[in-house]
Amino acid sequence: MTDASLASASRLRLATAQLNPVVGDIKGNAALVRAARAEAAASGAHLLLLSELFLAGYPTEDLVLKPAFVRACREAAEDLAKDTADGGPAVLVGLPWSDGEGVHNSVALLDGGRIAAVRHKVDLPNYGVFDEKRVFTPGPLPGPVEFRGLRLGLPICEDAWADEVIECLTETGAEILLIPNASPYWAGKAEERLQVMVARVVESGLPLVYCNQFGGQDELVFDGASFALNADRSLAFQLPQFASLISVTDWERDGEGTLRCVSGPVHPLPAREEANWLACVQGLRDYVDKNRFPGVVLGLSGGIDSAVCAAMAVDALGADRVHGIMMPYRYTSTDSLRDAKASADALGLRYDIVPIEAPMTGFSEVLAPLFAGRAPDITEENLQSRSRGVILMAVSNKFGAMVLTTGNKSEMSVGYATLYGDMNGGYNPIKDLYKTEVYRLAAWRNLNRPDSLKGPASEVVPAAVITKAPSAELRENQTDQDSLPPYDVLDAILEGLVENELSVAEIEARGYDRATIQRVEHLLYIAEYKRRQAPPGVKITRRNFGRDRRYPITNRFRDR
Repeated sequence: MTDASLASASRLRLATAQLNPVVGDIKGNAALVRAARAEAAASGAHLLLLSELFLAGYPTEDLVLKPAFVRACREAAEDLAKDTADGGPAVLVGLPWSDGEGVHNSVALLDGGRIAAVRHKVDLPNYGVFDEKRVFTPGPLPGPVEFRGLRLGLPICEDAWADEVIECLTETGAEILLIPNASPYWAGKAEERLQVMVARVVESGLPLVYCNQFGGQDELVFDGASFALNADRSLAFQLPQFASLISVTDWERDGEGTLRCVSGPVHPLPAREEANWLACVQGLRDYVDKNRFPGVVLGLSGGIDSAVCAAMAVDALGADRVHGIMMPYRYTSTDSLRDAKASADALGLRYDIVPIEAPMTGFSEVLAPLFAGRAPDITEENLQSRSRGVILMAVSNKFGAMVLTTGNKSEMSVGYATLYGDMNGGYNPIKDLYKTEVYRLAAWRNLNRPDSLKGPASEVVPAAVITKAPSAELRENQTDQDSLPPYDVLDAILEGLVENELSVAEIEARGYDRATIQRVEHLLYIAEYKRRQAPPGVKITRRNFGRDRRYPITNRFRDR
């Protein structure tokens, strides 16, 4: 019998695992559980805590409506439970659980060779990126689970964001709260989680362990940053953001009989720019790797957006998996040619030049009879973008690399993008970053390189790219500000309209021109049909397009 079997009413050695599961990969996720349990056993742990719905991956969305999937998760849990007959660590693992009441979002205690207990999530979130009420049935208010002399409270994620479930667990004798979570990242989320959990500790008087998922899943990134609080609200441990790891801590009773963490690691959390950069990189890395693309290809225009996306791609995948292509036309400046090559050289990626003069000539010739008598306009500008989109998709088809799109949130908001042109692609790492934030991140990355990144520890976005006026270069001497307000003004207005749902009058009261606000609002609404056809991208703000902000395409409302 190992030390891992000797948990008692006076002590608990807990292994907290913030790992990176893959939605639908039940076999692979079970293998992660086994590897984590082996590591926990080697450390003498009594109990392994994993994140929400770990066996299924999170979010499962409509996968849990498929009975075969739910059965496969149950069978995997039963198989894992057999491993615990060895007297080693017990396992707390999340999975969908079907019973006569429906399918639940549940956590199972695997111990002594069997599924020893199951608890179901009560409070199903149905806001923002969450729609769990669509697929899950809420469980009853839970009592604690008996575990080797301890009484464990097992609220699941949202159950701990309000007081009802915690109050029930406290009143029925729980001694410690172990909370499996799949809480996605947005800027400032880690601080918000801590504040909410402090409130739960104050209300319950119980210590609390918050185990959060790590990794990217489509548009969501889970940042880990698991932590624990002692009953006196002091920080027991803090695990890093954007890292996969297992941390083992010892909990013993203090003079008042309350479990307290003896000692635990405290990792500082990164500041906003670093956290946002790491989120974009992790989201891109997991989207590419989990969907088994060999690499990515993107257009390098010499502008800030493509330069930042290229840097993120190299940081995520390594330079050998990133292919940049410059596609010049008659309006492409020598500065852009220089800056695109400088970006490629700084990152060490493969760089090719494919001029679009020939396809543009071909399009002009075949369309001439249809366009006879009409002056050139935005149609010809968009043909340039669409010619580039065709070239990138051809390279993708031939070699398998996924096309990255590079439009920022400012452009996506007002439709400053071309359908079937620069919107062609599979994923967009900066889709939820406003233009001003893209500039800030470029400046930050040029001075910083966290250890988890694969790119060079040097300037990755050439200074000339950051300082020059942005331009799509679709006509002579064009700049973005010919069509749009200055980006600092545009982004402030958009933040009011998108993130905060402010009225025109409320934004005007902040010092912005009413006509400009109304024009931006109009552009925001009429671009909805484009955004519905845009590729997914990393969620960074509280309200991203797609999962969070769901506006109708056909919409005549204007705030006048």
